[in-house]
Amino acid sequence: MLKLWGRTNSINVQKVVWALEEMAVPYSRTEAGMEHGVVNTPEYLRMNPNARVPTIDDDGFVLWESNAVVRYLAARHGAGTLWPTDAQQRADTDRWMDWVTANVQPVITPVFWQLIRNAPDKRDAKVVADNTTASHKVFAILESALAGHDYISGNTLTMGDMVVGPFVHRYLQLPIEHPALPNVQAYYARIKQRPGYARHIDKPLT
Repeated sequence: MLKLWGRTNSINVQKVVWALEEMAVPYSRTEAGMEHGVVNTPEYLRMNPNARVPTIDDDGFVLWESNAVVRYLAARHGAGTLWPTDAQQRADTDRWMDWVTANVQPVITPVFWQLIRNAPDKRDAKVVADNTTASHKVFAILESALAGHDYISGNTLTMGDMVVGPFVHRYLQLPIEHPALPNVQAYYARIKQRPGYARHIDKPLT
């Protein structure tokens, strides 16, 4: 059985768990990271020298970096579904995974940490304001991209949604003022109907 290390409130772990559940891949999960520790133990560092989560062990094949893990799992277990067999659709969904890492995560994460994980007296209002503005700009791109179809790469759920979807939840649940984003909101309502997303991602931010 595939083994996964990571805490459930890690957005990068959530990507992997959602993908596993979409494809009905059996797995066991060990709590790791932050208050759970584990990541700085010699045993874990031999698997993942970055001391971060998630890490998987698939019958002796160890892999870290959440997007790489999602791609691997989709290629192995989701050909024709999460892993599009058409090369152009696969490149399109792959593109959105990289877009999240390069453009969304850097601006959402500071707002999340300031407003959710930092104590009120440790918050930096300028960091929140600057990165909130930047977040609105990147989600305006997503708003345009979702016009006319149900998921990030058309009308079929793909591995790209495994990465985009958790960040949509994080953005829309942040206690900030949001612009009108009807396509993003409709997408959010749609993916919240997926059992794995509802179970592991559609929760209060912690």
